[in-house]
Formats: sequence, structure tokens, C-alpha cells
Amino acid sequence: MKVEFHKNEPRDIEMSIVIIASRYRDKWIFVKHKERSTYEIPAGHIEPGEDPSFTARRELYEETGATDFFLKFLSFYTITKHGKTSGGYLFFAEVHKLSELPHYEIANIGLFDRLPDEQTYPLIQPVLFDYVLEHID
Repeated sequence: MKVEFHKNEPRDIEMSIVIIASRYRDKWIFVKHKERSTYEIPAGHIEPGEDPSFTARRELYEETGATDFFLKFLSFYTITKHGKTSGGYLFFAEVHKLSELPHYEIANIGLFDRLPDEQTYPLIQPVLFDYVLEHID
């Protein structure tokens, strides 16, 4: 598996996911899906006709309950696995206010100083997280 970052949006690659590395009160927000026992960075699929930054805002609220936050686009990224490449948009959010978690697919959120040990995507999340750490503040 290969994760790459791009300054320009890659052509001829499906760019369908937003990932939002999110910090709240100096802790990183990771979410636990109702059907999994591991944590992941908040993320979601871009709906047809949706702008990626709108998707990032929508998904951040749906997965964390964040209602007040600063959102910054960091990079385009691609993941190549088994000869197939897909990609998306990597964002960073500084969350100022969390409300009650909406009743969607997320069971709960966790606040961490670093990446949690139990990750849903252990080959991808560390690469994305390291990129975020290098490109914020």
C-alpha cells in the first residue's frame, strides 16, 4: 500500500473521501464506528455535487458533534492498493465546541494525545496523521 500527497488535484483518479484530522483542547479526536471496535480519524464520502469543504464540515459534525471549528484544507492524497488508486482531500480542524454526538454511525469519540493503539486503518492513518503534524501550527 502506498499513500502519497499532492499539491494539485490528481487527474483521472476518483477523489471521493474527505479526512478531517481534528483537535479539541489540545487533544486529537478519533471516532469509533458502531460496527467496529477500533478508532479512526473522522472522515466521509463526498455526495454527488457536494463541494469537498462542505463535505468536511458536514462529516465533522456528523461524526464528532463539532459545531464551532476552524477548518483548513491541507492536501490532496492518494492511496494505491492492489494496483488500484483512489484519493481524497485531507483537512485539519481546530474544534472550539462539541455538542451532543448525532445519532448516525458513530458510537463514541475519544480524545487522545497521539494516535490510538487500536486503529481501524493502521497502514494509512499514521501516514496521514504524520502529514498533519508536519503541516499545522
